[in-house]
Amino acid sequence: MRFNEILDCVRDQVSRFGAAERGNVMITFALATIPMIGFVGAAVDYSRGNSTKAAMQSAVDSTALMLSREAANLTQAQLNTRATAIFKALFHRPDVGNVTVTPTFTKQTSGFKINVAATGKVPTSFTKVIGQDYVDVDVNSQVVWGMKKLELAVALDNTGSRDSNNKMTELKKAAKDLVQTLKSVAMNDDDIRIAIVPFAQEVNVGTTNVNATWLNWEEWNEENGTDASTTTCTGGKGRRRRCTTSTSWVPDDHKTWNGCVMDRDQDYDVLDTTPTTTIKSTLFPTIQADNCPVSILPLTSVKAHQGTLISKIETMKPTGTTNVSIGLAWGWHALTINSRMTEGTVPNADTDKVIILLTDGENTENRWTTNSNDIDARTRKVCTNVKAAGIKVYTVRVIDGNATLLQQCATRSDMYFNVQNASQLNSVFSQIANSLANLRIAK
Repeated sequence: MRFNEILDCVRDQVSRFGAAERGNVMITFALATIPMIGFVGAAVDYSRGNSTKAAMQSAVDSTALMLSREAANLTQAQLNTRATAIFKALFHRPDVGNVTVTPTFTKQTSGFKINVAATGKVPTSFTKVIGQDYVDVDVNSQVVWGMKKLELAVALDNTGSRDSNNKMTELKKAAKDLVQTLKSVAMNDDDIRIAIVPFAQEVNVGTTNVNATWLNWEEWNEENGTDASTTTCTGGKGRRRRCTTSTSWVPDDHKTWNGCVMDRDQDYDVLDTTPTTTIKSTLFPTIQADNCPVSILPLTSVKAHQGTLISKIETMKPTGTTNVSIGLAWGWHALTINSRMTEGTVPNADTDKVIILLTDGENTENRWTTNSNDIDARTRKVCTNVKAAGIKVYTVRVIDGNATLLQQCATRSDMYFNVQNASQLNSVFSQIANSLANLRIAK
């Protein structure tokens, strides 16, 4: 019986007592103590019930929050078992009987919801004299989770140093698990899209873009030749032009380009300015890099094309030297509509834009220099600009690299990870994936 029913019963006893007109004083006094005791007893039992309800509410809140991390992958039977086990581990009131826990998991338009209800019976002490043996207690809690739409660029150091300490193997494993985790919380094809941005000294934008107007071919042409010159082999200037006879050079066609581009002219190298043929410095200079990493994969639906993302990760290989600036810059380009990668969206309140930047070494070489301090300065500038654009940045240092630079580049201190062993990468990427799930308690 609920508390209001108990109190109604006590009030009824009092009103009936007040209506009586006969009886001696002693009997009247004795009878008067009955409702008084009833009120005191009801208050004591009410207090016990309230205490039980508070403890039960705390336990059910925690149960709902813990279940939200795994509910999407459980059957209803598994969910029931797991909810009961978690609740009983948290709720330590053996005097409460008939405890039941009922979890309900539902998919919503923009995420997921789990409701956990719990009921129990609190035995009474004083109100038994008026026939109330127990008090019913019931509580419930809701957790709504999921995320706004997510556009995520994963900028991954693919330089030669990844060939040591099992780094590339562990990186691939962690990146693939990240994809799988985010797929599990994506309901619609466009909920979560991921771009993979492998980088070394340069990035590879793909040979399919050979005719793109945002490319600058001047340096490539100088190195590889642009026309069927009659210049003799001994007097030729081009480093890559092929000598087919003793007297002439045959130029390489643009179709032989391997897809690599260098840093843009400064300061466009640290900006997301839209490239235009009227301002040559905004264009991306091509290069026939000897250590060209695998090509960038633009924003791709994790739900619809998980296999494509996994395949791209599998093709990565260690090569070349480190230029963190260009990796971060192209992670930024992948999330916008301003540069060559136009798959991003205009910034809006319903979409989170995030970059995960991972490197395992110091900056060693960019388009202009091998001085690490000078390259670090370019990295700082692009970090500042990326964050000013409203993009969240996670940074991961694997064994080596400029820790101070990467700490400062991260959006918050808890978004920087210092990995001392490559085997820890999977745990780090799992933490990042879970934080992107954006859990929140909703009453």
